[in-house]
Amino acid sequence: MYYNENTTVFLNGKWLKASEAQTDLYAQTLHYGSGVFEGIRSYDTEDGVQIFKAKEHFERLLYSAEKMHIKLDYTVEELTALTYELLEKNNLKDAYIRPLVYLGANMSLQPTDEVNVFFCAWEWGKYLGDSLLNIMTSSYQRPNPKSCHVEAKVVGHYTNSILATTEAKQKGFDEALLLDMNGNVAEGPGANFFYEKDGKLFTCPLGNILPGITRSTVLELAKELNFDVEEKYFTPEDVKGADGAFFTGTAAEVAGIGALDGVQFTMDWEDTMGATLASMYRNRVSSREMQNFDLV
Repeated sequence: MYYNENTTVFLNGKWLKASEAQTDLYAQTLHYGSGVFEGIRSYDTEDGVQIFKAKEHFERLLYSAEKMHIKLDYTVEELTALTYELLEKNNLKDAYIRPLVYLGANMSLQPTDEVNVFFCAWEWGKYLGDSLLNIMTSSYQRPNPKSCHVEAKVVGHYTNSILATTEAKQKGFDEALLLDMNGNVAEGPGANFFYEKDGKLFTCPLGNILPGITRSTVLELAKELNFDVEEKYFTPEDVKGADGAFFTGTAAEVAGIGALDGVQFTMDWEDTMGATLASMYRNRVSSREMQNFDLV
């Protein structure tokens, strides 16, 4: 699914066949989860292949590395240039791009000087599909922000996401909705959350969530459309019976939600603000208007 015999990847300054790339089985990231990554999309636009918000993604990668005490000796411009080269070498246009920064052999619980940089890409449809999602309130909480840097995109954090999604799937749902330690809605396992009620959009504030780049893009689009948006804390009970809801994320893009814990949202998806934003988002990333997203 992710590579074949012709796939080229970038690893520590070299271009290699994916099947030939190797790593150390004693890598600290493999054993303890200390590493950082990004999920980025490119689109085949009217002006050629464009990476969506490359600057913001790579700034976040550098921020995440700094927070995890990982020395990453690349600039945003260098990382962006590498990504375009990766796409060209693999003849990819509409693609999902995965930069991964992982550490070398180290069994102690402190940073290591060996830092590995890996880039790969593949064709990947919308992560959550195109159908309205049936989601459940997860029994798992998002990590307490005093326990780790929840705003950084860290490899080990996603064990929390795997548990939440697995629980939801096992119970017959499409995806989970996680709460914070105070019982307020935080986000999905791999996407931020919005809901609509009485002509207004709501999303939780920063602090307990990953500050999503698609989330910030949707906030920009909502402002353009003069949609009223409030960032506030809210519970699952506040969401149930609302007019509509959706997830946002690089892999998911804008994904409509049909029900939470078996309670249907009251409006037809096509009539919601979320549907309007989803359509506007798709139009922007596939046209010359994508330049409005301040690409590098």
